[in-house]
Amino acid sequence: MKGFSAGVMLRGAAMGAADIVPGVSGGTVAFITGIYDQLIESLKACNLQALKLLFTRGPSAAWQYVNGGFLLSLLLGIAISVLSLARAISWALATHPLLLAAFFFGLILASALFVYQQIPGRGQPVGFVVLGLVFALVISALRPAEVPVNMLTVYGAGAVAICAMILPGISGSFILLLLGMYEPIINAIKSMDLGMIAVFMLGCATGLMLFVRLLSYLMHTHRRSLLATLTGILLGSLAVIWPWKLSSAGRLLTDEHSVDWHNVLPMQYAEQADPQWLMCALLMAVGFATVLLLERVASRN
Repeated sequence: MKGFSAGVMLRGAAMGAADIVPGVSGGTVAFITGIYDQLIESLKACNLQALKLLFTRGPSAAWQYVNGGFLLSLLLGIAISVLSLARAISWALATHPLLLAAFFFGLILASALFVYQQIPGRGQPVGFVVLGLVFALVISALRPAEVPVNMLTVYGAGAVAICAMILPGISGSFILLLLGMYEPIINAIKSMDLGMIAVFMLGCATGLMLFVRLLSYLMHTHRRSLLATLTGILLGSLAVIWPWKLSSAGRLLTDEHSVDWHNVLPMQYAEQADPQWLMCALLMAVGFATVLLLERVASRN
């Protein structure tokens, strides 16, 4: 397979696993593993020029133009991860929600610090960090809409959610929750409903091709401001992944995919159930260390 990379496929698998969890973005994984810029530019290259090369100079030229080996390796990893881990992560969300959330909390916190360190130049644009933080907190405060499940809404959900999935700090899964489309999409993956999956993927492709052009422009012309904003978004997304949550009535959440919640301290949660705070603290540290390890491996490569 020309241009295939096992390392990129593994990064894709990590992105796919992250995207399944509400509150975690695959774009965050892409950033901390050092492939974010390459991902954006490769996706941007999937344009009319690539199509022209396909018909004028053949598949090989078009493949090289779009960095096909990289994209194929990444998408293969994402697909394998989503199809194989959908059930496992759904099980973990249902049976060990505190522990899973704690791990990703540490991962996102370390990612925010990592992105902040990547801001070029002297003096950090704190205003954009605050802007990103407020934006993420507003998103986390939204509650789900009542959206009928049909092919049009599935297509639209894909187009919107993919923009969040590719952007570090905003969870595509959480956007699907807000749209009321998380359960239908996960169930379609579990049951291998190829029709719904195809429509969702078509929506993802449409949204992605439009959004990556904006991201590429911002990365090249306003990189400092963009990275500062992404730092704030990552910090704000910690409110979504915070492990200890109760329902609006102050009870334990009966549905792991519910967004009818508010964050509480571990001692408040202890009034309803075991907060498992020692194990959660350990897994937060493991998540934090995982980012440091990924960044170190990526920098060596």
